[in-house]
Amino acid sequence: MTHLYIDADACPVKEEAERVTTRHKIKMFVVSNGGLRPSQNPYVETVIVPDGPDVADMWIADRAGRGDVVVTGDIPLAARCVEAGARVIKHNGEALTQANIGNVLATRDLMTDLRAADPFRIGSGKGFTKADRSRFLEALEREIRAALKMQ
Repeated sequence: MTHLYIDADACPVKEEAERVTTRHKIKMFVVSNGGLRPSQNPYVETVIVPDGPDVADMWIADRAGRGDVVVTGDIPLAARCVEAGARVIKHNGEALTQANIGNVLATRDLMTDLRAADPFRIGSGKGFTKADRSRFLEALEREIRAALKMQ
């Protein structure tokens, strides 16, 4: 059975994801270490994990697998989920797959090193736009349909 897992800390597309999963009648797990208002939607389960480094990531990685979809901006979590067979997208709709996750991890590590070497020269990135939201909705729809076909 297909599930959608949302790495909810700093996720700007929870409401959009909820609409898509409701339309497809699949279970959505919104995972964080607190601070979220639970949804009344019967397809949405809010999972509050204990405080600690990467506890929400571990909860998702331990459960996501073939036929599931994961929404996260956390690249190491994405890599674990891709390895387990899950379909993964970032908040801006970018798909993370077996074909690109190695390059994405390497770029992440390089940027971490560059920021550590000179934190004043590297910006924190661009803001989330309407175009990103639209790309996310298209990507989520595509990934859920593909995941449902895997059942």
